[in-house]
Formats: sequence, C-alpha cells, structure tokens
Amino acid sequence: MVNTAVVLAGGKGTRLQSAFPDTAKPMVPLAGKPVLQHLVETYSAQGIERFLFTIGHLGDQIRSHFGDGASWGVQIEYFEEKEALGTAGALSQLQDVLPEQFWVLYGDTISDIDLAQMEAFHLSKRADATLFVHPNDHPYDSDLVQNDRHSRIIAVHGKPHDPSVDYPNSVNAAFYLFNKNVIAQIPADRASDFGRDLFPAWAHSLKLYAYASPEYIKDMGKPERHAQVEKALISGKVAARNLSQRQRAIFLDRDGVINLDTDLIKTPDEMQVYPFAGPAIRRINESDFLSVVVTNQSAVARGLTDLDGIDAIHARMDRQLGADGAFVDALYYCPHHPDGGFPEERPEYKIPCSCRKPSPGMLLAAADRFQIDLERSWMIGDSPRDIEAGKAAGTRTIRVRTGHGAVPGPEPDYWAENIIDAVELIFTIESASL
Repeated sequence: MVNTAVVLAGGKGTRLQSAFPDTAKPMVPLAGKPVLQHLVETYSAQGIERFLFTIGHLGDQIRSHFGDGASWGVQIEYFEEKEALGTAGALSQLQDVLPEQFWVLYGDTISDIDLAQMEAFHLSKRADATLFVHPNDHPYDSDLVQNDRHSRIIAVHGKPHDPSVDYPNSVNAAFYLFNKNVIAQIPADRASDFGRDLFPAWAHSLKLYAYASPEYIKDMGKPERHAQVEKALISGKVAARNLSQRQRAIFLDRDGVINLDTDLIKTPDEMQVYPFAGPAIRRINESDFLSVVVTNQSAVARGLTDLDGIDAIHARMDRQLGADGAFVDALYYCPHHPDGGFPEERPEYKIPCSCRKPSPGMLLAAADRFQIDLERSWMIGDSPRDIEAGKAAGTRTIRVRTGHGAVPGPEPDYWAENIIDAVELIFTIESASL
C-alpha cells in the first residue's frame, strides 16, 4: 500500500481571512478540529503512516499543533517554502525524500475516499499519475478533465471555459496518486500549478488517468463553502460516501425523464433538458442518494450516431444541468439493439445483451462499482422497460407520465407526474420510514 502523502498546506486562504483572521488556512476549525487534523485522522486510519507538510504562510501554527505526528500515530515532516512555489513547485524540491509512489493532498480540503480502490485503479492502468475526478454543482468555474473510454486523460480544460463548447462535468478534485517519475516533469526553478501548467501537458506526455468516484471531497476556501462542508461533516455524509460503505441510489432513465424525448436523439442540439429536471437532480445531489442515469441508446446500433456522438450529447446534458447547479454521479448507456434490418445499422452493436433495459445489467454494473444497496434504491422511468429493469434489479420503482408514460406496461410501485414530483415522493416516503 502507498503509505506516504504530501500535503500542500502553504496557502494563505485570502478568501477566509474575514471569517478566520490570522489563522493558517489548514488550521481553520471545522466541527471542532482544524481541517488538516481531519485529513490526518481520516487517512492515517486507512494506512498512511508518513505525511510531508509543505508550509508557508503562518506555517508555525501547523508545526506547533502537529509536531512530529506522534500524537496521531504517524510521522510528520515539514518542508517550508521560502517563496511561493504554486501547487506543484514544492514537489520538485522533495525528490530525494519521496518513495516511488505517493499521494498528493490539499490541506484545505475535506474528503473521505477509499484509498485502496483508487490505488488498485492506478496500478491496473499502470498510470504515471491518477487524478480523482467527480462532477460538481459548479462545472462552469472548475478545471474540467476529459478522458477516453479507458479513463486515460486526453485533455484538461482550465477555467474560464469557452461558452460555445460542451464539456463533460468531470472536475479535477485536487487529490492525486503519483509515481515518482513525474517529478522530473516539474520545473525546479520556478513556481508552477498542476491544473494550469502541468496536467494539460502531461495529458500528452505521461500516462495520466482519471479515477471517477462520487465520494465526498470539497475545499472550504470560501466562507459559504466552509458552512456547507461543516454541515456535511457533522451529518455524517462525508464518511458515508466512502465506497467502503453501502450506498443508496436513485436510478434515472434519460429520454422522457430528464429531457424531452424526440425519438432517437442523434445530436447535441436535440438534447433539451426539462426545466424541472435540474432542480429535481439537484435535490438528489443534496441528499444521501447517488444520482445514476441508465439509458438505452440504440441510435448507435442503428448507425444514426456513434459513441463519440453519444458522449457529445451527454456533455450537452451536463452543461444544461450544471447551469441549474445539478449533476449526475454516474451515467451508463447501452448502445445495442437486438433487431436487424436497418440499412445503416452497425452489425457489431446489433446483438442481444444484458445491458439493454428491460434487462437490469446497467443497474447491476453501477451497484457493483459503487457498493449500491439495490433494495434501498429507486428507479425512475417513463417506459415499461424502465420499470421491468428496476424490478429485476430489486429496486423500488416510480413511473412518470412524461415521455412514454402513457404506454401500457407493468404496474410500478408508484406513479408521479414528472421527475421532480417523483423525487419529492421518494423523500416523503423515506422520511416517513425513519
């Protein structure tokens, strides 16, 4: 196991100074403890034994509080930046004291990530560097990561973004696992930043991978975010999202539930998210449930678009949901169709499969990846096959009257007018069962 972490703890925390004057940013209290102490306790419990703190502004506060780390059963060492080196510059000075693999964490961030799963991913990909990525509620002002279908990063798009371009809501969450060889790619004679200076270039020169997970991670660099993170920490949401814990999900069909079903959507311009879908999914995001889209997309098998086209359509959906502060934690789609006879069809996708609804394959795949307890989860769909898939997977089901809601089919557990009514119905039922 990788048991060494570099913790970047030298920032000034300018935006928090009004609320916490003369306090080092990583020492800002959160639920009765400094943010940095939460980090040490969370990850020492998972096997990190050695922490290297890079300190600068008010760094003596950090050194005085933590000492050599013995009180937490770990070893803590310090590297003091004489001048600001950016998020990456300090690593170039640590080459002689770092092992072959190490974590890079940020001292102003609260997270609870299953390190074993991320490390296993890193090793399976033989990556030089692995970035933890996730969707968030403000992709328009976040650094966005674009990867291929094997999770290899092909581009990193820094903010601000071109408003005419659709990007997937896959945010660099500032939590990394590096091999030591990457240090040679960091300039030793000047300050540099991972997101702005290095990752865009490393995407072309190194084996850079994106590890996508819905686990909790958020910086508290602004007073309003500090309040949000503290609430999540006290409520238990931070720890509960660790993928070593069982999760609950609300599975969502796409066409006719999230967006207007224009029949076999082929281009991004045909993606029209319902005005009530963003608020509904934002409500899920604020809850203890994951939001997981499971959608049949036979337009691929029919030859009307390809996998890149589907990705472009989903990037447009992400953009529209992001404008409402909403996101989906994960998305699964089936490109297959069992029936032949279309002139432009793709034979390789014209096959029987286990992922096409009414089969439950996509729900089962998500359950396996995210430790989802299907019996405590829900499926919202508009068509009979959505309800059949949900029942086959063991979820409770709600059918909405938008889309194909009038088509006869098996009786769901509940009916709702649309996705927002369905989501509110779920939370009413869940509240009543407590």
